[in-house]
Amino acid sequence: MFRINTLLGLSENGYKDFKRGVFACILTNLSLLLPFIVIIQIMTVLLAPLMYGGKPDVNKLWICLACGVGAAVLYFLAYRNEYRKTYTVAYSESEKIRVEVAERIRLLPLSFFNRKDLSELTTNIMGDCASIEHTMSHVVPGLFAEVITVVFVCAALAFYDWRMSVALFAAMPVAFGLVLLTKGIQGKFGERHVQAKLNVAEQVQEYLEGIKVVKGFGLYGEQSKALEGALRSMMREAIKFEGIAGMCITLSMMILQVGIGLVTLVGVALLTNGDISMIKLLTFMVISAKIYSPLIVLLTLFPEFFYMLISTKRMQSLRKEALMTGDADVDLTDFTVELDHISFAYNDNDVIHDVSAVLSQNSVTALVGASGSGKTTLSRLIARFWDVREGEIRIGGKNIREIEPEQLMKYMGFVFQDVTLFNDTVMNNIRIGKQDATDEAVFAAARMARCEEFIRELPEGYETVIGENGSTLSGGERQRISIARALLKDAPIVLLDEATASLDPENETLIQEAISELTRGRTVIVIAHRLRTVLDVDKIIVLENGRMVEEGSGDELIAGEGPFARMYTIQKESLGWTVGR
Repeated sequence: MFRINTLLGLSENGYKDFKRGVFACILTNLSLLLPFIVIIQIMTVLLAPLMYGGKPDVNKLWICLACGVGAAVLYFLAYRNEYRKTYTVAYSESEKIRVEVAERIRLLPLSFFNRKDLSELTTNIMGDCASIEHTMSHVVPGLFAEVITVVFVCAALAFYDWRMSVALFAAMPVAFGLVLLTKGIQGKFGERHVQAKLNVAEQVQEYLEGIKVVKGFGLYGEQSKALEGALRSMMREAIKFEGIAGMCITLSMMILQVGIGLVTLVGVALLTNGDISMIKLLTFMVISAKIYSPLIVLLTLFPEFFYMLISTKRMQSLRKEALMTGDADVDLTDFTVELDHISFAYNDNDVIHDVSAVLSQNSVTALVGASGSGKTTLSRLIARFWDVREGEIRIGGKNIREIEPEQLMKYMGFVFQDVTLFNDTVMNNIRIGKQDATDEAVFAAARMARCEEFIRELPEGYETVIGENGSTLSGGERQRISIARALLKDAPIVLLDEATASLDPENETLIQEAISELTRGRTVIVIAHRLRTVLDVDKIIVLENGRMVEEGSGDELIAGEGPFARMYTIQKESLGWTVGR
């Protein structure tokens, strides 16, 4: 049991509760023996006249009946206590594990999510936790309790008659040994089954996310082949896993039930030789019925236990992922951002090479360049979504690697091109920017972000539920809500990533007005493809293939006839482009 807390990922209190659950299961098992003891006593009273003559002792029978009722009450109380100590505690601990996993995922760097698929993380939170929850409530406490109970009963019966006790338990080591010897095989097929389920989850997610493309291009049959193949593969792996596990368990059950025959053969032989009494033989026959029935059930639980170990391994792997750490007591007052010879790579693919720049406080700096030049990556590094491989990023002279990420986020506001909204009210979606904001503060942020007009037209105004990812809103409306969030947060550093890239002129005008409100008096980093929109910023940094090739004001860069001037000229010429016949 010393590894169970690590194996199941239990908290300190959860481990204590687990031990209480095992003890409660042992009490239940022992209380279940009481009715059998009463039955043996009744048989003794009824058989006494046949062996010694006379009539059955009616008073003893009434006493046995009373004891039977008492045993039933004790069993009820023991089982109720077991339920509270196992099922209730298991569900409570499972909730803690889910919350812990979700919190840990939140604190992991984005590099982790580059290596993990969303469906796998969903399986971690839901599927793996559910597997552990089921095993903790239905399997593990009973498993430990049965083993301890069997050892206790075996030792007690050995004092009663060691020969019959050996006959009763002789087949158990062989049966359970077979199950343990096949653990590796069951684990192998179990892992294949888990991987097949992950593949199905991934294919389902991809199919649903791409349903617009599937419908638009008529890919119903072609695109569903991968999903159909994944489902068939999962079916095959499930059959193999169940077949292997079932064969091992069935064989173990057959071996285990040999013990009942041994008890009968040995008992009859000893009775024939006059070495034991009929009462002793009947006692062992009754006890064997009690012992073997739960043990057979217990054998069927071993595959579940081995299958659960796969989930716990995945959970342990998640817990071993390094978190982004730092000082949570940092209080920044200067919001100048310094990039000091920074380099960064996604896995082994270098994307930022030796970039150095100073982004002054209360200024607007634009990051421009061709797609794939490293603009978005550079902005994410400033926000410490990843840690740089070389060099330093400092804010107010403080290395951001020394600042706890959540503390750093207090100084950052974001407006992304791809807005994420939740299936909640408009009010709550804006309030994400500041959870404790008053309604009046939310209204003020919405007005500054030019949201109030379209919000008033919604069926329930600010209390309108806007659907999954704001499906009931237009792109411009969704973007303005994201700006309202940033305004509500009122962070001193603002990162704008292509906030107006895909909007119509009317919405672009409204959002430019909202952005003007957002950027006033802040350190602003803006990513833009439309170079005309950033000509008047304080500084422009031009990136090519992850390297900084130019920096300066718009007028300086155009006059320099470098990469920025070339891109600006091309975009200016493209404004007259039209679709022809």
